[in-house]
Amino acid sequence: MKNEIKDTGWNLDNSYARLPESFYKNHHPTEVRSPKLIIFNDLLAASLGLNVQELRSENGIAVFAGNSIPEGAFPLAQAYAGHQFGHFAMLGDGRALLLGEQITPLGERFDIQLKGSGRTPYSRGGDGRATLGPMLREYIISEAMHALGIPTTRSLAVVTTGESVMRETHLPGAILTRVATSHLRFGTFQYVSQWGTADELKVLADYAIKRHFPEIEADENRYLSLLQEVIKLQAGLIAKWQSVGFIHGVMNTDNMTISGETIDYGPCAFMDEYDTSTVFSSIDRQGRYAYGNQPVIGGWNLARFAESLLPILHEDREQALKLAQDSISGYLDLYHQNWLTEMRSKLGIFGEETQDEALIEELLGMMQKYRADFTNTFRALTFGEQENTDMFGTKEYVQWEELWKARLGRQQESTESSKALMKSSNPAVIPRNHRVEEALEAAVEKGDYSVMERLLDVLSDPYALAVDHEDYCKPPEPSNRPYQTFCGT
Repeated sequence: MKNEIKDTGWNLDNSYARLPESFYKNHHPTEVRSPKLIIFNDLLAASLGLNVQELRSENGIAVFAGNSIPEGAFPLAQAYAGHQFGHFAMLGDGRALLLGEQITPLGERFDIQLKGSGRTPYSRGGDGRATLGPMLREYIISEAMHALGIPTTRSLAVVTTGESVMRETHLPGAILTRVATSHLRFGTFQYVSQWGTADELKVLADYAIKRHFPEIEADENRYLSLLQEVIKLQAGLIAKWQSVGFIHGVMNTDNMTISGETIDYGPCAFMDEYDTSTVFSSIDRQGRYAYGNQPVIGGWNLARFAESLLPILHEDREQALKLAQDSISGYLDLYHQNWLTEMRSKLGIFGEETQDEALIEELLGMMQKYRADFTNTFRALTFGEQENTDMFGTKEYVQWEELWKARLGRQQESTESSKALMKSSNPAVIPRNHRVEEALEAAVEKGDYSVMERLLDVLSDPYALAVDHEDYCKPPEPSNRPYQTFCGT
């Protein structure tokens, strides 16, 4: 494997590789035949301090394909465990490798990971490869989430490998370069807690604190503070998911990060018609990860994370358990506060009144009853343009609207301020599922990437109400076939 020699701007450190060797396996990507750059994130690359022009060259593409290792890289697969649909298992990076941590010109640290770069010691019988469609899906959705202001991993590049990958049929192989503040998962802690020592668990926790929460290093019980900080981040993250109708689809504990970033865009999708029971994932047959269940599952996952910290929360297990339970018990209230804040903003409400929650719930109840489009309903309220739908114009809606306007009239802030708040809280466009599928089909089946590029351009400014974006605001045509997503590999 050749070393990349041109000045592409890589400035890599390997702090994770300095942790105990049981946390990972050093492993190199499998070289591919003829890589081709499909899409590259110029703005993200520049913010990382990378040389955009050089990374688009043959040398840069070789890195994204795993054919060349940049100076300073130490490729490794991370070990982790996780509860998958409630069942605990040993896992690990089965088709991903952490190249290293890019130190930006501002001194920030970001993981650079190749996804789909070949088998690793944790592949568990898999081929370690990824196909083009799912890698482009992650690129589209993760960048859309970033534009929506929701914490997320980012996508730097997608390359095709020039090789086919066998799933149900032969599909074009691809590799995604993912950027994250870290890949520390709940499952990382579960792995060390289950198979490591208490001292190793402290090493991991200290590393996480130094990397993500340096302000708590001097706390009397910094491991308890770590738990509390992670709870705060997850409560805020899931409230943001709910506020835009995002459904993760596979909220296993190995797919939850302690940094509070959304990660692993497999069977994810955005809701069109408002329905709390909405499920898109083909493997979620019981609705465990339905839209309405996401806040509760977030708490369940946090409880599993808290369990992994028990050996270091307190030397007395009963006391450790009490500390963990007391912290977890506050999660739902904290989530609810975040959710109310998000929903108040969507309705242009400043401050707090006790009736606000009832006002919000009544609107959502009507939306579910009349199968109103989630995004477009709030967009219509924002611009005062009631859509020709079953809900608008009904007696119950008119009564609700009177209460809403009365609530706005009681606050000191101006109508203009209220509208500005709504415009910044209610996206005009989201990655509509039919639009994403349209882009993926054109790319994978026809080699036409213009549809995806146009979609990405629209999604880069989701709060703008642009006339030429109107077609991207429309929900899909009615269909007898429910939309399904799959855990793409």
